[in-house]
Order: sequence, then structure tokens, then C-alpha cells
Amino acid sequence: MLLELTVRNLGIIENTNWQISPGLNIITGETGAGKSLVIDAVEALLGGRTGEEVIRHGSEEATIEGVFSIPETNSGSSITSILEEKGIPLEHDTLIITCVIRRTGRAVFRVNTQAVTRSVGHQIGRLLIDIHGQSEHLALLDRKYHLKFLDAFGGTEELRHRFAAELARLRAAEKELDMLLIEVVDRARREDFLRFQINEIQEANLKGDEEEVLAQERQILSSTEKLKSLSYEVHKAISGDESHLSSTLDELHQAGHSLRELVNLDPKLAQQADALEATIYEIEEIARDVRSYADGLEYDPARLAEVELRFDLIHNLKRKYGDSIAGILVLLEVAERELEGLSSSTERQVELEARCTAIKAEMGQIAVELSKERKLTAERLASAVTKELSDLNMEQMTFEVDVTSFQGNETISLPSGEDRVFGSDGIDSVEFVASTNPGEPTKPLAKIASTGEISRFMLALKGALAQVDDIPVVIFDEIDIGVGGRSSEILGKKLWALGRGRQVICITHLPQIATFADAHFGVHKEFADERTSSILKKLDGDSRIRELAAMLAGPEYSKIALDNAHELMGSAKLAKDNFEQ
Repeated sequence: MLLELTVRNLGIIENTNWQISPGLNIITGETGAGKSLVIDAVEALLGGRTGEEVIRHGSEEATIEGVFSIPETNSGSSITSILEEKGIPLEHDTLIITCVIRRTGRAVFRVNTQAVTRSVGHQIGRLLIDIHGQSEHLALLDRKYHLKFLDAFGGTEELRHRFAAELARLRAAEKELDMLLIEVVDRARREDFLRFQINEIQEANLKGDEEEVLAQERQILSSTEKLKSLSYEVHKAISGDESHLSSTLDELHQAGHSLRELVNLDPKLAQQADALEATIYEIEEIARDVRSYADGLEYDPARLAEVELRFDLIHNLKRKYGDSIAGILVLLEVAERELEGLSSSTERQVELEARCTAIKAEMGQIAVELSKERKLTAERLASAVTKELSDLNMEQMTFEVDVTSFQGNETISLPSGEDRVFGSDGIDSVEFVASTNPGEPTKPLAKIASTGEISRFMLALKGALAQVDDIPVVIFDEIDIGVGGRSSEILGKKLWALGRGRQVICITHLPQIATFADAHFGVHKEFADERTSSILKKLDGDSRIRELAAMLAGPEYSKIALDNAHELMGSAKLAKDNFEQ
């Protein structure tokens, strides 16, 4: 139950604290006084879309806060399950929801002081309050909403959601399959191109450091004679030849001999003598290595030609596939992976086709179960609505729920083997039909019902649905559209009866309905400090009688209107007493 609603700086509401009663709460007031702003506040509180335009002029933000009572009997219900899932504590069976709308256009939602997203606020809100605005009348005339009304009554919404989930899976698989089929030709061309690239690179048998090694080999092959000449000069300078009387090594050996004699006389230079002998040995080794290197050099024009060809091959591959051998090898790896993926697409196509078949089979199973339940529910809903219509003095009306085959292009196979057309909600099409006069054939509501009849149809439907839903608060925004004096008392009695099992809030312009209120609230405008404010005030005793008289005869009402208001209150009390007996 909604215990309290506080609204600050919303439209022309500056500051309102509304203490709401159990049963039927009626809100009345002149057009434009701000009655619907109360409903707008509730919708915003429960995650509805709002913008900065709703903020009162001169204020930076609007604040809406609702205090709800969640009885212990609701333990384990959907609302408590959501609260537990989101980690929101329920203190003393009280739930406080707050919405702050800021000039930035951003709305902040809190549940028991814990910040939540708008979607979570909406998820919680739709389990607390059921709002029926004037647009709901249009929904009753639009057959696309009838199926949802039927599923709500029959409790088959979960089955419908399961079917929709399977359909979403089917669409995803079909989309991927379509992409595969569309790309068959392009894929074949791409496969050929990738194979060519891969073969060309693999046949080259590239090595990571090959280019540097080849460059060095080419340098040597193209400079053989010069290398030989330089090597011999080095060897001759170190070891000498027949034309030289002495060489560097001869001189060094003589120096070593002299240094060794010096050490014999004075051992202080023994270390230096050893170092010189080691150096002479190393220089001899260098001379031999250089000579051996020179002897091994041989000009090989055939090998040089091979190296040049290899260089040309690498250059062409770099021009086509990368700026280095490492880059070419990376491209090879990428191409191999892509080719593997393309090659497996045929297997993926077979897999997707099998998946689509399996999903359709599951959809067929769900559709049959859903259709069977809907047909059984249709009879129960028709019976329940007919009873509600009778209570609303419309017993001459015949109400039926037509469940027929969905019309479309796509089919699924049912377990029986029958192919049936399906849509997003299954294989059924649902429409509410009625006859307003005995003996007349039933027709769609849009073709036979007046505005007033639609209002009563909506209340009858809500009365029937109230038998199966557990939403504690129901709000009706001007459900009396098109209802005349004869039917208004019946409508008021029905709203009051609906309030026996839940909290009902109703905005009305009809005094015959207002007299059935368990709590009556009036909305009016006040002008102060050059600002207009909407004021909501509870009406009791004389103030209530005066409001009813004004609703009957206008603001300049007479004593006769006051007497009529008293009479209406007496009639309503008698109707309530007889109902409870």
C-alpha cells in the first residue's frame, strides 16, 4: 500500500505531502488544477521517463518520494525477491522510493536510500502500482494489446516470454546463417587469394635473419680478390716473406729474448716478460688464421648469382606482403588463421541450420502449450468479464475472447507435424469482441462500444484481472470519460468494491463516483507571491459536501446543490452497507 507521497517542485506543485488511505481514494478538482500532476509524480517515481521541463520554474530539481508498506505476507513474493537480488534491505516492512529530477535532465533513483538504475526502479514500481490512464481506453480498442491482457489473466506471460526468447535466438542464428550464405562467392574468391599468398610465402621458406646473412655473404663473394690481397698484406706484415730480412715477429722474438735475459738479472720484469711471450703467441696465431682465411677464399660467381636471386625474391615479397621478413611471416600467420576460419564456415553453416531446426522445434512445443492455455483462459476471462459487466449494469452485453490462428508468412512445425504461422507472441491472434444488444452478432470493441462503454469495459477487465494479480495499488486517471449519470453510481460502487481488496486511487469529475470514496481529496490552485501553486487537501464533512455541490452545480452552487450532495452521500452509504451485508 502507498502510505505517503511527497512531491516538491514538480510543475505547479511546490510542496505536497499526501497521506493516502486504504480503500478507495478519490481526487477531484477543476480542470488544470493539477490533479494529473499527482499521477505524473507517481509515474516518474516508478521509473517513468521525465525531463527537466517538469521541474518548477525557479527550482534546480524536483523531488518525489513514496513510502510503501509491504506486509509480511508478501515474503517470498516478486517484490521481495527483487529487493533481495539487488541487496536492498526491507526495514520494518517499509519501502521508501525517491526520485530526484535535475536540470541536467538526469534522474536519480533510490530505494531505501540505496541508489538504483531507472530500469530497476521501473521493475520494482510495476509490482507496486498499476496505473490506468486515458490511453488505456485506446489499448482496449487495439487488438494487439488483447493478447497481453489474456496472458496476464491466465498467468501465461512466462510461456510467452519463453517463446519470445527462443524467437530471439532463432533470429540471431538466421542472421548469421544469412551472412554466411550471402558471402559464399566472396568467400571462395577470398580463399583462393589467401591460398596463393600462403603458398608463395611458404615456398620461399624464409628465415628471420636471412636477409642480414645473405647481405654479408654477398659482400664477401663480390670482394674475394680484395679480401685475399688484404689478408696476404696482413700476414706479410706480421710474418714477413722471402724479400724481407726480418719481420715483425722476428723483432718481437728478439725483444722477448732480451727481456728474458733482463729478468735473469733482475726478476722485477718477470710479469712483463710473460705478457710479451703471450702476445707473441697470439700474434703468431693471428698470422696463421689470416693466412688460412686467405687460402680459403675462392671466387664463386654461381653462388653470387644465387644470392642475388634470393635477394630479388625477398625484395618482391617485401613489396607485396611487408617491409621486413618478420612482417611477411606475421602476414602468413594471419592469412593461415583467416583461411582456417573461412574453411570452417561450411561446418558453421551446417551447425547453424541444425540450430535453427532445433529452436523451431522448441518453439513449436511452447506454442502448442501456450495456445492450449490461452483457449482455456479465454473462456474463464469471458465469464469473469461478463460477471463484472453485469455488476456495472451492462448485463445485456455479450463479451467473448476470440483466439484464432496468427496471420503471417513464417511457419513452424508443431509436435503433431502440422505447420503453423507464428508471430512474436506465438501462433495465436487474440481479439476481444462483444455485442451490446441481445441477438446481435459480436463485433470488435472498436466498432460497437461508445466512450462510456469502453470506460466500463476497462473497469470490468481490471476487475477480472484483479482476481489473479497481486499488485497492491491501482490508479485510474479519469476512467469516467463518457460515463453519464445513470452509470456513474454503478461505476463508483464498482471502484469502491475493488478497493476492498487493494488500494485504489481515482481521479474523477463525477460526484456520483466521488461519494463512494473512503478518502476524498480536493486539488485547487492558490496564487501567492506572484506564483501559482497546486494544493492537495483532504476533504471531510462540510468541505466534502461543498466539493460535491460544486461538482454538481459549479462554484456558484445553491442550497439545492448542497441538498443533492447530501442525498448522494446518503445513497452511497446505503449502497456500501447493502454490499457489506
